[in-house]
Amino acid sequence: MQLNSQSVSGPPRASASIVLLRDGPTGLEVFLMKRHGLSDVLGGAFVFPGGKVDAADATLDAAAHLDQPAEALLASLGEHALDAPAATGLYVAAVREAFEESGVLFAHDADATRAAALLREGHAFADVLALMALRLRTRDLVPWSRWITPVVPSLQQKRFDTRFFVAALPEGQTALHDNRETTDSVWLAPRAALQQYWADQMALAPPQIMSLAHLSRHASVASVLAAARSRLPPVIQPEPQEFEGTRVVCYPGDPDHPLRERALPGPTRLIFRNRRFEPMEGFDALFR
Repeated sequence: MQLNSQSVSGPPRASASIVLLRDGPTGLEVFLMKRHGLSDVLGGAFVFPGGKVDAADATLDAAAHLDQPAEALLASLGEHALDAPAATGLYVAAVREAFEESGVLFAHDADATRAAALLREGHAFADVLALMALRLRTRDLVPWSRWITPVVPSLQQKRFDTRFFVAALPEGQTALHDNRETTDSVWLAPRAALQQYWADQMALAPPQIMSLAHLSRHASVASVLAAARSRLPPVIQPEPQEFEGTRVVCYPGDPDHPLRERALPGPTRLIFRNRRFEPMEGFDALFR
C-alpha cells in the first residue's frame, strides 16, 4: 500500500459497511473481501462489504420496504446532527452494498438469487425491492462504529464518513465476492485475519485492523451483537502525526489525540512501516 500525503478538500462522503459475522467451528468468524487491485479505494486490500450512500438510498419508501420506521433508525445511530432520511440512507446503503458486493440480502423472505438476477438485468435496488415486495431487515444491523477519514487520508485520496454495522449472516445465504469490485473473499476468525496481515499474506487498512482487533475480544456472534446493542457506536477520527520521519495515526485515548477518552480496545496508534500500518509495540499490542 502507498502512503498518501495530499490533503483532500471538501467534506467526507457518507458511506456504510456491514461486518458480516458467523459462528464457525472454533468460534467467531468475519467475512472479508479483497478489493480489485485497480480500485482507487484501497485497491488490493481486504475490506468489509460496503460503499458510498446514493441519493436514492435516503428516499426509499420506508413504509413499504423497511421493517422499522426511519425515526427508529435515527435513534439507533445516536447522532444528533443526522435527520431521519440520512439515517435511512445509511442503513439502506449498507444493505444494498452488501448485496451488490457479496450477494447477501438482508430482507424478509428474500430470494437472493432472483434479486441478484434482477439487479444484473439493470433494475435499480429500489425497483428490485418493489418488484419482489421485499422488506429490508434493518433490525439485523447493529451500529458498531463510525470512522471519519482525516483531511490527509493515509492510504487514498478520498475522504469517507463510514458507519460500520455488525450483523449475522442470514440463515441459508452464502457470502461471496462479485469478481468485479472484489476478486477474492474469505471467512476468518478475527485473530487469524490479523495473523495473515502480520505475515504479509493479507493487506488491511487501519479501520479493518482496529475493528478486527476489537472483534477478537469476542467468542461468538451473540457476544458481538450484545456488546454493540449495549452502547452507542464510538466515533473514530484518526489524528495523523509525523514520528521519526514517518506517518503515525493516533486514535482517541492517545496522548497526541485531542480526545483523551479511549474509543477502542487495543493500541492507540499505528505507524506506517514495512509498507503498511502496524502497532508500534508489535503484533501482541493489538490484543492488550
